[in-house]
Amino acid sequence: MTEDYTSEYDDYRSPHLEDFLSEVGTRFRDWGDKNWENQVLNSGATKLNEFGFDPFGMSPAFIRKVIPIVRFLYRGYFRVRTHGLHELPTTRLMFVANHSGQLPFDGSLIAAALAIEGRPPRILRSMVERWVPKLPFVSLFMARCGQVLGDPDNSRRLLENDEAILVFPEGVRGISKLYWDRYKLKKFSAGFMRLAMETGTPIVPVAVVGAEEAIPAIHNSKILARLLGAPAFPITPTFPWIFPWGILPYPVKIHLYLGEPMSFSGDPNDEDEVIESKVAKIQDKIQQLVDRGLKERGPFPISVLGGVR
Repeated sequence: MTEDYTSEYDDYRSPHLEDFLSEVGTRFRDWGDKNWENQVLNSGATKLNEFGFDPFGMSPAFIRKVIPIVRFLYRGYFRVRTHGLHELPTTRLMFVANHSGQLPFDGSLIAAALAIEGRPPRILRSMVERWVPKLPFVSLFMARCGQVLGDPDNSRRLLENDEAILVFPEGVRGISKLYWDRYKLKKFSAGFMRLAMETGTPIVPVAVVGAEEAIPAIHNSKILARLLGAPAFPITPTFPWIFPWGILPYPVKIHLYLGEPMSFSGDPNDEDEVIESKVAKIQDKIQQLVDRGLKERGPFPISVLGGVR
């Protein structure tokens, strides 16, 4: 069967992007594993159309080129440690996480954790903000890798197809935090809870610890944000002073903490107060996981002998 390609992203190919990733991917081929790649690529429940895309623009062929790079970043650069990743059900799941840092590699690392360490591995569909599809190059890359505009209809469609999605309920407020506000969660929106209750989807709370030191934002540049169409763009101790290398994230050791799946029953159209009380349970759990991660890591994320940990 085939499906029509419909997406918030433009339906076009980018041979230059694909050629670049193919070339770079060969440089990291030792980080790849064909059996593992096939498991990951076969884990998506969404059917592909005749051109090899799913209805949201995801391309398994494109993901295959990206996998070696992702494994290098996950294993080698950020040295990610995942805590609490047990055998998760293969049915629909909603992962809910804190935003950690102003650039969206927190979601990429959570997705990499499920693909690399999940048993079985799974493709995680990140729900992105409405401004992301307007970004050149980045929007195409994200769509090809499986990220989707995070409106209720798209999220519902994926969950009803028994896929796993990733939600950041802090929204724009979460990615606009400066360094001195790190790891202080902003108020969660309630839409994800209504959707989870409507579709009977278990929620997996996730805490990301370390990414806020990878890009320590000391100021938000409204000019750069406006040029890029983004809500915020970080000024850091190294950017724009050491251009262009200063924009690269520091090689911080990232920790991901996953809680047990939590299920919520009731009327998804209930009063806001009722829904928000359930949302508070998820936010409190994620804050507990964040606090645990900070305590276990210690007060000094930078070690003279061990680099950034």
